[in-house]
Amino acid sequence: MTVPRTRSARAFAPGHVTGVFRPDDTASDPRGRGSVGAGVVLELGAWAEAEFTPGTRPRVRVVGDGPGPYPISEDVTRRMASGLQGTVAVRLTHELPVGQGFGMSAAGALATALAVGALARRRKSHAVQVAHLADLFGGGGLGGVSAILGGGLEVRTRAGVPPWGRVLHRPFAPKLLVGIVGRPIPSPTVLRDPAALRRIARASRGWEAMADNPAPEPLLRWSERFTDRAGLASRPVVRVVRALRRHGAWASQAMFGQAFFALPRSTGGREACVEWLRRAGLPAVELGAARGGARVVAPARPHALSR
Repeated sequence: MTVPRTRSARAFAPGHVTGVFRPDDTASDPRGRGSVGAGVVLELGAWAEAEFTPGTRPRVRVVGDGPGPYPISEDVTRRMASGLQGTVAVRLTHELPVGQGFGMSAAGALATALAVGALARRRKSHAVQVAHLADLFGGGGLGGVSAILGGGLEVRTRAGVPPWGRVLHRPFAPKLLVGIVGRPIPSPTVLRDPAALRRIARASRGWEAMADNPAPEPLLRWSERFTDRAGLASRPVVRVVRALRRHGAWASQAMFGQAFFALPRSTGGREACVEWLRRAGLPAVELGAARGGARVVAPARPHALSR
């Protein structure tokens, strides 16, 4: 008996920390909405493994390494699998904590879109648009998908995904110290709070000057300024950020999580920060910036199973 032929594909999308941002929903086309701002694309992210098995009717199944459900990736899968007659199954693996400001919603959405898109033979530009819209309307984030189309330091000078949006990418050589302070914060909690959005708009005033000098130090200085002015960080995060600054690092909140990212200014500062974190009982890791953006790692391939 011959089992129906299946195709599979695997894709990766990097995580991301936002240093400064401002929502922008002024475009009539939602593909041009999201946010402007800047951050760092991380070397770790989300993986999506997708498999298509032909069948009599379309079905979608998304599972992951957490409790789920995964509504944004499920929406992406349904849209990208349109026209496929059979079952599309997606397995998500997150290398960074979900809901802690590391861009896992956008990474999961984009990795899913690319993997399923490879099965359905869709263009990458279509996958990017579907992931962006699902993340935007699903409450996952505002500009994460556009940010992770490349690696290193990213600056979003026009909201949305290309060609509606505009994103600059520059190398980012140093490694960041990142860590978690408390429980996750769901993004919609902040994005639907008018008072929080007004604080964000005020805190981001003038950030555009950084686009003229998209380098690590200006980004880190603006990130500190934004953290202090936006007032989104909890008391535990504020305490950690201030302590790391005293010990010789640039330090900011990872938007919107109960998490931080920091860059020691010197070798001595790094040692002092690592020792303080150890004494405080706060696990932290060093992460480098991604060299590239989201991509299909293993293309769709047919294989026949028989018994």
